[in-house]
Amino acid sequence: MPAILVVDDDPVQRRLIEAALARAGHELLLAEGGEAALAAFDGPRGGEIGLVVLDLVMPGMDGLDMLAHLRERGIEVPVIVQTAQGSIETVVRAMREGAFDFVVKPVSPERLQAAVAGALKVQSRGSGAQKSRRTGSGTVTFRDLVTAGPAMERVIGLARKAAASAIPILIEGESGVGKELVARAIQGASDRRGKPFVTVNCGAIPDNLVESILFGHEKGAFTGATEKHAGKFVEAHGGTLFLDEVGDLPLDVQVKLLRAVQSGEVDPVGGRATVKVDIRLISATHRDLIQRVKDGLFREDLFYRLNVFPIMVPPLRDRREDIPILVQHFVSRLGRSETGGRVRGISAKALAMLTSYDWPGNIRQLENAVFRAVVLCEGDVLTVDDFPQIRTQIDGFGLVDASMPRRPAAERQPPEPVSAPAPPTDFGTVRAIDERGNVRSLAEVETEMILLAIERYQGQMSEVARRLGIGRSTLYRKLKDLGIDPEQGRAERIAS
Repeated sequence: MPAILVVDDDPVQRRLIEAALARAGHELLLAEGGEAALAAFDGPRGGEIGLVVLDLVMPGMDGLDMLAHLRERGIEVPVIVQTAQGSIETVVRAMREGAFDFVVKPVSPERLQAAVAGALKVQSRGSGAQKSRRTGSGTVTFRDLVTAGPAMERVIGLARKAAASAIPILIEGESGVGKELVARAIQGASDRRGKPFVTVNCGAIPDNLVESILFGHEKGAFTGATEKHAGKFVEAHGGTLFLDEVGDLPLDVQVKLLRAVQSGEVDPVGGRATVKVDIRLISATHRDLIQRVKDGLFREDLFYRLNVFPIMVPPLRDRREDIPILVQHFVSRLGRSETGGRVRGISAKALAMLTSYDWPGNIRQLENAVFRAVVLCEGDVLTVDDFPQIRTQIDGFGLVDASMPRRPAAERQPPEPVSAPAPPTDFGTVRAIDERGNVRSLAEVETEMILLAIERYQGQMSEVARRLGIGRSTLYRKLKDLGIDPEQGRAERIAS
């Protein structure tokens, strides 16, 4: 069983939490502040920590700062934050920083133990799922890119053209949009399919090791080099080298990378001869490389070498039409693997909430949110209550009171899955199937739903936005995009 790290500057609170969790058989590590907690991760027992119970208000490094440090270090353990009454804004910020759950002080032992059990359950399932995906991954093709809108179709069109040649590609886009998946699909559609696909996260390598990891080193080349290392360029020989976050490379390494790209040769650290390599180079970045060139942080000549064929992957908030199909894809896959098929769908209200959220972490955040919801879901359909981290941030859905116990699944009315056939058109319903038996487009259904809501709530736009689960500004933007005059919406509904 993993250890639980309790971080709180109040010794009384630490003892109370320690007593509550120790009774449940958990092994505890204690830290009196954020700095001490980070030191615990670096200590001899750091690898045993599987969960953090974190106080948000502490002197020095507070809880929000510590969450940011954990994210920067790539430490992906669930964090349960503690907060006092009246600090809902802080809770929302903590959720955005990646907190798994929150409890309100003073927390009952039962509530704390339930939160810990849920977090450890997700952590355990998550580790197993990631291991399964790593060991069972095959060749990715463009058919594996789940999309329903024109934005990603344009990306796929460009990627197909790039796959037909060995041209260097630069994939740009925010973190979590799926840049690596696009790169793998390019390899899968090229004549290098089946050959090595080697990924390097340039932003996660210490500066003093970047050159060695990329180009290799000879035994004894530097302190600690006890064995010869081939390097990622050599490992990718004959296949594709994917340099993720290439904009984070140090300037001195950029010089050697430029030479390797130009000549197809690399110089291992401590080596006496160059090594010839045959690779397809695909780079990716979430940064504005042009601005980094202007700031003197990225070499202009290297930028032009990498940016021969640029592909921009749009963020999820700019392709909301993809969210429903992505959610259904994740629910279907995770429902089978994590619950044996028990979880089979998502309620219409929950899907509306997910669609209205901006997803700053993009597809990666969406998948993690669905994964967490599937694991913790007590019924067979995901509801709004299964997404507390998202619900805290969406206008009209409110904040879940995590201090109150959830009703048993048997006492809750089962929501209607969005995949269920819709009844014939009548007031209060929206058709999902057209006259020919085909699923209607999202644009058509969305238009009809907005008109229905305007009629239902007599043009009171604040209430319309609240009932649709979106903000007023989002509602007016949709009205403009759909060409709907809010003053005429009610009349249009009556006329139809």
